Amino acid sequence: IPDSGNKYYLHFTTEDYKSGESAGSCLATVLYPKAKSPPAVSIKCTRTRDQKQIQEEDNRLYQKIRHQTKPIIGSNIPDSYGIIQPSLEPAWALAVAGSSYIMWEKSTEHLGYFMAQVKAVKQWLREDDFVEFDYTVLLHEVPTQEIISCHMRLTWLPAHPLKVKYFCASESQGLEEASGLESGSAAEVAHGREANF
Repeated sequence: IPDSGNKYYLHFTTEDYKSGESAGSCLATVLYPKAKSPPAVSIKCTRTRDQKQIQEEDNRLYQKIRHQTKPIIGSNIPDSYGIIQPSLEPAWALAVAGSSYIMWEKSTEHLGYFMAQVKAVKQWLREDDFVEFDYTVLLHEVPTQEIISCHMRLTWLPAHPLKVKYFCASESQGLEEASGLESGSAAEVAHGREANF
């Protein structure tokens, strides 16, 4: 689009992270403006999985986290052999969802990101029903092949949007915050900023 930037029309399918089963398909338009600002995204998805089933899986994950006898603390997930300890799987699942918000916001027309590893995770005990974790995640930047370290604080309660605050080492912009518009894992994203962590 002259004087605006490049607009892309996408049709893609999604899959369940754990099982690999089809989770639905999406249509999206993405406008990358010429100015340095986040892309304008419009997306509509149809799910092949039942919403009740998704909520039950979210509740199972939530109950597993809430019934830990000690806060979850871990590092190097997965390890150098690609193995994730069963006790750290809930923390890993939330890290995948939370880091997707960071990758969504940081990606540009020419740069993309993948989560390479959870370098460290610590669960915070809360008085309310939410679960909260601090993470250090390593993102693999493509095509530069750089590894970017991001600190991420994640809060979650089933049927509520996932809330993610983060700061990446390569950034000088300050803290950024993102949260989902719908309940579930990482369905859609809204962006905001906050002065303090």
